[in-house]
Amino acid sequence: MYFQKAILMKIINVELGDRAYPIVIGNRAMHSKEHLERAIKGQSVVIVTNDMVGPLYADQLVETLRGLGKTVRVHMLPTGEQYKNLETLNTIFNALLENECDRRTTIVALGGGVVGDMAGFAAASYMRGVPFIQIPTTLLSQVDSSVGGKTGINHPLGKNMIGAFYQPQLVLTDLNAFNTLPQKELSAGMAEVIKHGAIFDAEYFAWLEHHMGALMAKDEASLTHAIVRSCEIKAEVVAGDERESGQRAILNFGHTFGHAIEAGMGYGAWLHGEAVGVGMVLAADLSQRLGMLSAEEVARVRSVVQAAGLPTAPPPLGVDRMIEMMKLDKKAEAGQIKFILLNGIGHAVIQAVSEDVLRETLQVCA
Repeated sequence: MYFQKAILMKIINVELGDRAYPIVIGNRAMHSKEHLERAIKGQSVVIVTNDMVGPLYADQLVETLRGLGKTVRVHMLPTGEQYKNLETLNTIFNALLENECDRRTTIVALGGGVVGDMAGFAAASYMRGVPFIQIPTTLLSQVDSSVGGKTGINHPLGKNMIGAFYQPQLVLTDLNAFNTLPQKELSAGMAEVIKHGAIFDAEYFAWLEHHMGALMAKDEASLTHAIVRSCEIKAEVVAGDERESGQRAILNFGHTFGHAIEAGMGYGAWLHGEAVGVGMVLAADLSQRLGMLSAEEVARVRSVVQAAGLPTAPPPLGVDRMIEMMKLDKKAEAGQIKFILLNGIGHAVIQAVSEDVLRETLQVCA
């Protein structure tokens, strides 16, 4: 399947006052000179990418940016969640300093969620903040991590524990990236798509159930609709709670379990979306045990996760190890674990859960 037809760009605005920015969705969006020129005020641009995405897209992007009269450098990172750490982040700082980059330098994140998170954190930190642009190349980063300003790195004791809220100037979501996206990465991204329907829009969730086959076959119209609707939901939630002091936490549905799986298994052993897929099934089971979700609704969550090619049962970490890792979650308070649960499909709530009930879910679903 090739995304080659010229289609009109779809623009979704993330409304954050003086930090507002557009998400531009369309074929060849990363080469939109109009939007790039408007977002890049300085002369210098540093593209941060990885050794998988860079060889596919970096040269074309460099050509586009040089066509705007910019001085462009490329910094290549190793590929994988296991490299989302302080050591790798420091290589970005080294490149910026060695090339004498100033405060008007724009950092462009070209890649998936790991690249976007690290490039964004580097932009937030270098000289106490330089502009940056997100060009997400995976479904997961297009519908989730590139939008909302969460940046950061992992720590051996917990995922995304070190970071900053720092908004980009622009997000360019290029549908042509699906031409080179592996099926496993498509599945991983679908976890975040499913999440948006589960927490916010029951009608969208039902649409996903009926169109998952087309989505996994990379049907252009279906994927475009899913990306647009997911970005609309994410933008609306972020606009209402930029720094996750309340309602934005619902975007972490499935993530308390998922982050525990990632950290417990070792970063890179499971893709983030795979862990979140399992996490949503576990959170649905937990919701049923608390009387908020019916058995039929739990089955619907499990079925759509499975249809996306995602696992539905956790790895054999053990109940005690899972709980230990979850107590390090950012939402935990005074050792009490908080979960995003479903009070019916399309309606999320934030709730603390007793360890006894949590153990029941982990034992039954393992």
